[in-house]
Amino acid sequence: DVRWSDFGFPGRSGKESTLWIGSEGANTPCHLDSYGCNLVLQVQGRKRWHLFPPGDTSFLYPTRIPYEESSIFSKVNIANPDLKRFPEFRNSTAHIVTLSPGQVLLVPRHWWHYVESIDPVTVSINSWIELDADHEARVEEAITRMLVCAIKSAENPSDGHVWLNPTEVEATSHETNLQYLNKAVSAYLKCQETSVSGQAHSSSTGAQQRTNTSCKRKRREVGCEPESCTLLTQECDFPTPKAEELQKIPFGPHLIQVLPQSHKTSVMGAVAVESGSGDLLHENEGDHFGKLHCKRKRLLMSNDCETAAHQMDSDCIPCTSPTALSTNDFLDCLVNPRVISLVAQLLLERMKV
Repeated sequence: DVRWSDFGFPGRSGKESTLWIGSEGANTPCHLDSYGCNLVLQVQGRKRWHLFPPGDTSFLYPTRIPYEESSIFSKVNIANPDLKRFPEFRNSTAHIVTLSPGQVLLVPRHWWHYVESIDPVTVSINSWIELDADHEARVEEAITRMLVCAIKSAENPSDGHVWLNPTEVEATSHETNLQYLNKAVSAYLKCQETSVSGQAHSSSTGAQQRTNTSCKRKRREVGCEPESCTLLTQECDFPTPKAEELQKIPFGPHLIQVLPQSHKTSVMGAVAVESGSGDLLHENEGDHFGKLHCKRKRLLMSNDCETAAHQMDSDCIPCTSPTALSTNDFLDCLVNPRVISLVAQLLLERMKV
């Protein structure tokens, strides 16, 4: 019965959705999703969302350990930040909103979010919307997976549960990861070619909007054979809406802007922005739109657990002398999103030659 098409995405129904059921205190660690943008419908109970714009990435201390495909975690425990260890978090700008039943939240591309259930039972439905930018993001994810699996498996293959998030069943082989990288690069280059030819064609016929179903599936859900890896990359025959086009889409008459909160309010959690009666909670900051996650998201964590990234600090990094560097210290720098982005650009330039 969910019609995501009402929000400007023709042909998208409730079939391309994920169901979330949680209890009071359950939370999803602060993270950003590598792919697409996100629409979230609250069905029962209330959830509080803490959102941070992409420009705050350095203030949130991104990490890829524990590793989960397409999820970049924050080392900061948003509910109880340690400002001595993470002083730059003071510079972040939180957008806090309480999502009530019947309301829909648009999470733009690459926006960080920490989500907590504040009622005894919460039920939500979401859909990740694919974007053209996902092709480059898949290249970056393939590079990250290859490096993480190679280095951590070499260190101690028996400790896969320590550095893999629970949603990642096992570390894939180097051969499989290399196949995935090649498929992702090929899909990106094909998308670029199609985009160039499509721009010339659209001048006379108008651009067509993609209506195919969302296809972000984790590698383990579709298998790891070379031919099945093609399911992870979408053809770029139909261009998806660009940022400026999304701004023009008439989402509805009841838009409620999620304004930034003062740092004291966002950190201490004293006051949350209660949304009014509206169909969409919408934040429009410049060109920060987008995000597909056809991936199965992590289960909501219970309130008696620390966030996954916080666990990384206490469980994953060996307690050695202050001057000793661990494998995780090295890996955290190596797979930093800025480094991975540069490596992806170099690889794509090599393929274009």
